[in-house]
Amino acid sequence: MSEGEPDLPRGAPIEATIGELVGRYPVILFDSFGVLADSHGTYPGAVELIGELNRTGKPYHVLTNDAGQLPETRSGRFRRMGLDIGPEAIITSGSLLVDYFRREGLVGARCVVLGPDDSRSYVRAAGGLIAQPSEPFDAIVIGNQSGFPFVETIDAVMSALMRRIDGGDSVRLILPNPDLIYPTAEGGFGIASASIALLFEAALELRYPGREGLRFERLGKPHPAMFEEARRRAGTSDLVMIGDQPETDIRGANAFGIHSALVDTGIAENAAAPLPAEVRPTYYLRGLA
Repeated sequence: MSEGEPDLPRGAPIEATIGELVGRYPVILFDSFGVLADSHGTYPGAVELIGELNRTGKPYHVLTNDAGQLPETRSGRFRRMGLDIGPEAIITSGSLLVDYFRREGLVGARCVVLGPDDSRSYVRAAGGLIAQPSEPFDAIVIGNQSGFPFVETIDAVMSALMRRIDGGDSVRLILPNPDLIYPTAEGGFGIASASIALLFEAALELRYPGREGLRFERLGKPHPAMFEEARRRAGTSDLVMIGDQPETDIRGANAFGIHSALVDTGIAENAAAPLPAEVRPTYYLRGLA
């Protein structure tokens, strides 16, 4: 915890307002879906809050596990909702592929990509080459749950992967977005990329029980890479992460050593409910209004 941060109790989270957090922390981090908006519109108070942050010049970043939209695409969608958030304020899990490919020696790797065009753009930006399941490939990247015929594509990619494993080939499995579900309109939910990864992993365990190396490498929240990038851009560790998912937003912030706030929109039905220490937020918020 950085010098000068408030000395907060380690027990139950403190009920706070968004105004109190904006006044207390020099930089605010937001999750996207479930905090500012769902798939069809904004949550109460979100448009006014972002407008006020922009007006006063208060620094903030949106940390999203989405790897299906580039920051420019996401910014355009936000603006159509009334949220004036520029691409420079958005940190996506897809953008983490650049460092990951360089670090893991995957530049030039042939990649089967599940997701829309922006998911393929992320892989190309990282130095990957786009391949089809019918072609030789070195990696599978699950970029998003949309943008392809679901059953037909999963069947084709699963079959091709097993053929390569049976042939003695090593295939890297990469998952930028560790989210299992995401909130949709009117209290609904949809499956996210990690649910597809679990399907693959269960099938691989059934066919190759106990074999190592057949799990997806997960990059986004709660893993540290996205928080490291946020800290780099912010120039400080005196941050608070506002999210709706204890397992990604809160766990990741806590493990990284920054404060966290659970908001009772999106996944978290009751932000004040008791939680295990590793996913217990510093604060809970009753919405952003």
